Amino acid sequence: MAEEKLLEAVAKLSELTALAGLDEHELLRQATRIVGHLVAADDWLPEEMAQSDPQHYRQYLLYGDPLDRYSLVSFVWGPGQQTPVHDHTVWGVIGMLRGAECSQAYHRTANGLEAAGREETLAPGQTTCVSPAIGDIHRVRNVHGDQTSISIHLYGGNIGRIHRNTYSTESGQRTPFVSGYSNTRVPNLWAPSA
Repeated sequence: MAEEKLLEAVAKLSELTALAGLDEHELLRQATRIVGHLVAADDWLPEEMAQSDPQHYRQYLLYGDPLDRYSLVSFVWGPGQQTPVHDHTVWGVIGMLRGAECSQAYHRTANGLEAAGREETLAPGQTTCVSPAIGDIHRVRNVHGDQTSISIHLYGGNIGRIHRNTYSTESGQRTPFVSGYSNTRVPNLWAPSA
C-alpha cells in the first residue's frame, strides 16, 4: 500500500512535468494538489526514509526523474534542527507529513538580507511553494525541540545536484553548495506488495 501511494504520486508528477507550455503558476497549482494528497495521511513513507540524525537534518531522495524534470525528497528534521538561509534556484512544493516546521523568507537588499514577513508554520497536511519568481530564499527549522518532524519536498530538478547558495544574513554574501542526499539507495516503487 505504501509503495502504491508513492508510485501513484510519481506517475502523476511525471505526467504533469511532461506537459508542454504549462506556466509556473499552473504547474505549482497542480503539483500542490499532488503533494497535498501525498501528505494527507502519514501511512506511506518507508521507515528508512524517516530516520533522523542527532547532528544534521537529512534529505532522502524518494524519486528522481530520469530527465531531471523533478525530484521528490523527504526532509527529516531532528529536534530543534534548522537549515542555513538558502535558495533553491528552481520551483518547489513543500508538504508537511509529520510534526511541524517554520520557514522564514528573506529578500536581498543593498546591505544584505532582510526578513520578508513573519515566519510561516506548516502543520501536517499543509503545503507551501517556493520559486525564484515568488520567493526562493528562506531558513527552515523544526518547530519541536523534542521530536522529529518530516516534510515532503518536490523540486523542479534534481535538487541533490543543483548548484545553490547559502547566505549570510548580515552581509548577504553567497556561498555555493550542492546538497546531495542522505541515502545511497532509493525505494523500489515497483516491488510487489507484501
